[in-house]
Amino acid sequence: MSDAEKQPNIVFILADDLGWADLSVYGQTQYQTPHLDALAAGGVRFTQAYANSAVCSATRFGLITGRYQYRLRGGLEEPLVRTAHLHGLPTDHPTLPSLLRDAGYETALIGKWHLGNLPNYGPLKSGYNRFFGNYGGAIDYFTHKPGVGAAVPRDLYEGEVPVERVGYYTQLLADEASSWIAQQAEEKPFFLSLHFTAPHWPWVGPEDEHVSRDLTDLFHYDGGNLHTYAKMVRSLDAAVGQVVQALKAKGVFDNTIVIFTSDNGGERFSKTWPFTGQKTELLEGGIRVPTLLSWPARLQPQVSEQVTITMDWLPTLLSAAGTAPHPDYPSDGENILPVLQGQAPVHERRLFWRYKAQRQRAAREGRFKYLRINDNEFLFDVEDDTLERANLKDQHPAVFARLRQAWEDWNAQFLPITDEVFTHGVTPDIQADRYAPERANRGL
Repeated sequence: MSDAEKQPNIVFILADDLGWADLSVYGQTQYQTPHLDALAAGGVRFTQAYANSAVCSATRFGLITGRYQYRLRGGLEEPLVRTAHLHGLPTDHPTLPSLLRDAGYETALIGKWHLGNLPNYGPLKSGYNRFFGNYGGAIDYFTHKPGVGAAVPRDLYEGEVPVERVGYYTQLLADEASSWIAQQAEEKPFFLSLHFTAPHWPWVGPEDEHVSRDLTDLFHYDGGNLHTYAKMVRSLDAAVGQVVQALKAKGVFDNTIVIFTSDNGGERFSKTWPFTGQKTELLEGGIRVPTLLSWPARLQPQVSEQVTITMDWLPTLLSAAGTAPHPDYPSDGENILPVLQGQAPVHERRLFWRYKAQRQRAAREGRFKYLRINDNEFLFDVEDDTLERANLKDQHPAVFARLRQAWEDWNAQFLPITDEVFTHGVTPDIQADRYAPERANRGL
């Protein structure tokens, strides 16, 4: 059977808090990312790819369900850690891995879950046959703990059983993924979600174990620098190269769809030029993400200007596998495979975002983007004005009014954000917003 007749394998690689220009193929000049650059050269590099949210777990709800995350209580806001024992991905909701498993795929998640904690939620309850990784949002790269101190348990699991490993987490995930790929049967396609925590804080490089020992707070405001961040991204790049090599060694690279993207924009050390904004912000730097796709058997190398968003991957990958979303849970995303295969032209999209809806909301249609930050409203041409500096709402009042109303109509379909979302089950120390100081400095 030729590659064109076989179901493709799928490896979905998700970086954590990676900025738009943190890869050299997207504009980084202070260091190189040769493995990801090679993936881009042989595949599709997207120039207008967006994350479903400006924060982690919300985007992951969009990815795994193929729908706007605001349909589910767990997807409303961040950080989910506040109520992860109460709210998460419902186990009866069809997911990308469960639908692929039903289509004959072996499925695994290696890395970050962040969609609800045990005992109520978890990867093995939502379509994955195997899981190795962390349930929460962030862990130290060497201690594998979500906090500091001897009494803090490790957030590292094999399935639903805590385990211990020695090593830098990015490398551990690459080793686990490479080993799992090598073990897969030739006659059955596989779907691997490889969700790194890099380059999410704490700011620790692969040779910085001493930094982990000295930390008093994983979010350390007084830590990190551009040099350390570069080491973290280069380690991520090498890990991706290792996984690609594992696919080639097994002889399945050509008929494997490899996707690399980020869950949201970058944080304090990221490069987001030519955009402004960062994680937690609906400016382009907070939601526009580097995105690469490789499928040598079926797709020609290209640079795609198609506007796309995280939730598009569910219908796109299901289509490539010869199946479709569950009819009772239609995707809010779109199958972009015909565009990539040259069977359909690039077309306009209308996409929406909200983040603490009273504070930030956004809508994009064609070249225009409606943005509200607190009580300030804007209309930007994000194709010509990538820095979002020229407010065009008075020059194009009809476009401004249309997108403003479109956002209201869209928002009315989803679960509201109430005070309970931020306070239910929250202790005062957890309720404190870690990002408040940085947002305050940016006027948000």
